[in-house]
Amino acid sequence: MVKFHATSSVFKYSWDQVACAFWQRYPNPFSKHVLTEDVVNREMRQDGLHTTRLLTKTNPVPKWGERFVPGPRQVCIVEESIVDPEKKIITTYSRNIGMQKLMSIEEKCVYKVNPDNGMQTLCERSAWITSSVFGLGYAIQKFGVERFKKNITKSCKGYDYILDKLFSVEAQTAVQDHTLSSKDKIKDTARKAAEVAAAKARPILSNPRPIS
Repeated sequence: MVKFHATSSVFKYSWDQVACAFWQRYPNPFSKHVLTEDVVNREMRQDGLHTTRLLTKTNPVPKWGERFVPGPRQVCIVEESIVDPEKKIITTYSRNIGMQKLMSIEEKCVYKVNPDNGMQTLCERSAWITSSVFGLGYAIQKFGVERFKKNITKSCKGYDYILDKLFSVEAQTAVQDHTLSSKDKIKDTARKAAEVAAAKARPILSNPRPIS
């Protein structure tokens, strides 16, 4: 028996910006449970950029589940993604390859231009949750759905954090201010160097050495 859950989220940034930030989602303050991320394979095909990544995550296990998960409670996640820049669609498929007997979660995400606002991005998520634990399968699936909902909230906040950091007006203004400040410092340094050089040259010009 499979537990299914679907939901959607809207990001206030354009698809191009969301696609640019997609590879920079981690680390962020809301995804501290993501320990590592590694690219296993990446190649261009007719329908876009295909990437396979391996992520290591950790999540607290409830008391009743501790006897099913001995040792370190870390799980590896395989994430396969397709970025289609022409259709402006990012599709991701992810699944855990550890702790599958306790609970298996397969997730599909589709990022596309929001049909209600072309300057925003719509993310549609679907998840299939199963458990092979005899007698507790339904309870574990229900727990998995609730955990999935909480993780979606963290994921969206983390993505928004990166998007704001990269593309918010405040971030752009800060970069411009920093650039202007750096230019001013360079000009000031050059001015001081010229003044020092001029000061050293005055005694020489006022008392020129005879040419022998």
